[in-house]
Amino acid sequence: VQLQAFGGGLVQTGGSLRLSCAASGSFYSISDMGWYRQAPGKQRELVSVIARAGTTNYGDSVKGRFTISRDNAKNTVNLQLNSLKPEDTAVYYCHAQVWISRMTRGDSWGLGTLVTVSS
Repeated sequence: VQLQAFGGGLVQTGGSLRLSCAASGSFYSISDMGWYRQAPGKQRELVSVIARAGTTNYGDSVKGRFTISRDNAKNTVNLQLNSLKPEDTAVYYCHAQVWISRMTRGDSWGLGTLVTVSS
């Protein structure tokens, strides 16, 4: 299973970006999909996760500013980033819980896409 992310870039404070991630390959199903980020010198942290049924969860620092969505038919997850702040600067990683079969589940990670917010 491969996850390919798109949409990172450079934006000014207060601006917006939209990240997209598509899963490809052979698998039975995908349950949770989400985004994590890692800033220089910091640990990777949860940004947002969305269950297959649509239940969402957000990290405290992005609540009210970021919105996650997914398309189960296309195996994609999107993250709308609004009101961006310099502290949102990080590499954003797409994540998916992938069922390889009915009995076997694993974690899949994308390579990451860089979001830079200038002050």
